[in-house]
Amino acid sequence: MSQSAYITFVEGSTVTEMSLEDVKQSLLHYKEQTALTGKQLDWDYAEAAFPYTIETRPGEEKQWFYLKGALPRYKYILFGVGSRVEDDQERHYIQIVLPEEATHGDKAKGNELCKYIARSNKAQLRMFNGRTFYFNPRK
Repeated sequence: MSQSAYITFVEGSTVTEMSLEDVKQSLLHYKEQTALTGKQLDWDYAEAAFPYTIETRPGEEKQWFYLKGALPRYKYILFGVGSRVEDDQERHYIQIVLPEEATHGDKAKGNELCKYIARSNKAQLRMFNGRTFYFNPRK
């Protein structure tokens, strides 16, 4: 059974919505940051921190994309964007899906990437296990 995590942009978030291109750019920024960390440590950390290539299927570029594992212990993580109405307000979200074939490594990396995107945008994150993190300022 596949599992989903949701990053929801709520009051206090730095952005109100992200496009698929914005999500890709955020992931590429993560990869760049881990490469710089690896350079400081004199270790190729970028490959270990982001062992994926960003792929799309022809004709579906505007709906979703996926990360394809570059190492045997990683398979796939899917990303899509959407919106729904909550409390009479439209809330935009990013959905991250672990398909049936996903490994434990994919789930761990998915959690790490979700936290990175949610924290950098001060968004609300509902993890694959149902636990919710609030990175947005709340009163």
